[in-house]
Amino acid sequence: MDHRSVYSARLHDSRFGENDSRLDLLKKLQSFIFDFRLDNAYIYRDQLRENALLERYYCDIDIGDLDKFSDELAQQLFAEPTEVIPLFEEALKQCTHRIVSPTSVTVDLPDHQLLLHSTAEDTPIRNLDSLTIARLVRVPGIVIGASVMSSKATELQIKCQNCDHTSRAPVSGGFAGVTLPRVCGRVRQAGDSTTKCPLDPYFVVHERSRFVDQQVIKLQEAPDQVPVGELPRHVLITADRYLTNRVVPGSRCTITGIFSIYQNKSSKNSNTGGAVAIRTPYLRAVGIETDLDQTAKGQATFSEEEEQEFLELSRRPDLYKILAECIAPSIYGNVDIKKAILCLLLGGSKKILPDGMKLRGDINVLLLGDPGTAKSQLLKFVEKVAPIAIYTSGKGSSAAGLTASVQRDHSTREFYLEGGAMVLADGGVVCIDEFDKMRDEDRVAIHEAMEQQTISIAKAGITTILNSRTSVLAAANPIFGRYDDMKTPGENIDFQTTILSRFDMIFIIKDTHDRARDETMAKHVMGIHMGGRGIEEQVEAEVPVDKMKRYISYCRTRCAPRLSPEAAEKLSSHFVSIRRQVHAAELEANTRSSIPITVRQLEAITRITESLAKLTLSPFATEAHVEEAIRLFLCSTMDAVNQGSNQGSRELNDEVTKIESELRRRLPVGWNTSLATLRREMVEGKGFSEQALNRALMIMQRREQLVFRNQGSNVFRTAA
Repeated sequence: MDHRSVYSARLHDSRFGENDSRLDLLKKLQSFIFDFRLDNAYIYRDQLRENALLERYYCDIDIGDLDKFSDELAQQLFAEPTEVIPLFEEALKQCTHRIVSPTSVTVDLPDHQLLLHSTAEDTPIRNLDSLTIARLVRVPGIVIGASVMSSKATELQIKCQNCDHTSRAPVSGGFAGVTLPRVCGRVRQAGDSTTKCPLDPYFVVHERSRFVDQQVIKLQEAPDQVPVGELPRHVLITADRYLTNRVVPGSRCTITGIFSIYQNKSSKNSNTGGAVAIRTPYLRAVGIETDLDQTAKGQATFSEEEEQEFLELSRRPDLYKILAECIAPSIYGNVDIKKAILCLLLGGSKKILPDGMKLRGDINVLLLGDPGTAKSQLLKFVEKVAPIAIYTSGKGSSAAGLTASVQRDHSTREFYLEGGAMVLADGGVVCIDEFDKMRDEDRVAIHEAMEQQTISIAKAGITTILNSRTSVLAAANPIFGRYDDMKTPGENIDFQTTILSRFDMIFIIKDTHDRARDETMAKHVMGIHMGGRGIEEQVEAEVPVDKMKRYISYCRTRCAPRLSPEAAEKLSSHFVSIRRQVHAAELEANTRSSIPITVRQLEAITRITESLAKLTLSPFATEAHVEEAIRLFLCSTMDAVNQGSNQGSRELNDEVTKIESELRRRLPVGWNTSLATLRREMVEGKGFSEQALNRALMIMQRREQLVFRNQGSNVFRTAA
């Protein structure tokens, strides 16, 4: 300046450009909140006004709307969420200020929270990698654990122990911590003679710090998205303020969040070289999309064209037959079982009585039969077609795996619950294969889940009840591997009556030797192996699996039929006659039926009736629905009960076995004798009952060991 030459000085700091761009971004975001509209409605301006009146300081924004307003803004939000979201929340706060106080009077408003949702493509948990760190991602999954709410500091007030100097230390969100300054920040004035403060002088003044609610959620891949042979992956999620207490274990949800990293305590304290640089990933939630109505979880919204298509489908007179044929079309026959599975997928109507008692609407089916009758294939198909389904095998399932287990959090050392298969399939179907191979104590664990539709937990100081509103489709083999016609159902079925009464339909599937049926079956199987064609036509359902899945979802969410008075009257009278019939059979056999017919079975027929009405979207179940429900019940559970009506008691069966051995000794192969002589020898001579003799002769004839000749008067022994 002394030389009178041109002198220049930097008036602004080096970050001028950055601040300018931040101000520009803030103005753009404010104009989006104020000016964006859909059909002449300023949706976000109105939302802020409503929330401010209710003293809820947040705004739920669709990223698709931001994309329509400015493609550049949306791209910046996805690429740099940590930069844009705090600015967005500041813009929300300023906009609320303008709405609440249009005049220049300043109003002290709390910080706002930005909630985001979008219809962008999902990123599976196993695709989260280092390239997605610090980016906005949308992750679908199922909640397996949710911690208790804790308080997370957003701003700490710290005070020097030596000179009482106070300052504020901001804390970033998520799992990231804060490091207190090591040196006192007091500005020393000239001539200040006080001693310098020592190192680490600060302590936290908790009552003057700011806190928000925080919850840690454990999100796991949905079972249907896990590749075969892989373990399901999970990721930790931190949710704060208005996002807490949104989900419970078992909820299916999609979480929008910032993929972040934090240093785990274990890696911080480990002695391994290089672990210093290793960070654990987690997700900072900025939006949780879940169905608020927990009974219809996992169902997407339906477009108008789709609804119209479903309504046209429901009016088809042969819909019941078509959809039953669409269940596992490659499996030949088993028509009634397929119809029962269709009823199970639709379910009846859940009822909550005035006194608070709940009656379940889910239908449980047990398939009990010989090996090679395609039971597991049916279960696998149901897993594909049910909106929510979990497949498990009885041998590899424990009680805790089916219900819920108590885990301990590594960081807080607190216990928390992790839901098992019955909890994760809430609102869907659990397919349990090899049901007979389960241990009895594990099988008892699902008694409550099958009838009350809840799971009570009382372990490790945790006493709680979880929802498990699921249908159970179980497949089992009889005790001897194959069903033995010569034994009663009680001797064939290795289940207690307590579990059998909880099944609405019990099918006994036998692999009968019938030449005509075997030929048809062989042609069908060969046709499938040769080119995917069955006996008559291509093994292809008239309604594709995806469409059927959507239609079942639509029926479950939109329809809850009730019984008409005529249908109720018909049902009750049929139930009374069924009970009378079973009682008479029990008196005749002098033993209790192994498959009980109780009031639960009356409720079962009611549920089947409602599911048949639901199939055609009828508001009321008619007598025709009742007739079909009773027919299904008679050819399943009642057929299983009647299997034992002509089998006689155990004493009679023991007597029959003795007569068989006597007959083999008395009649060598190729010999014959008159029936009258045999009767005289066995009944009068050896004291056997005539009923047991007739039964033994019938059994040996069925096994093709005896042939009756001369109009039944002579008995000829044909084979050993």
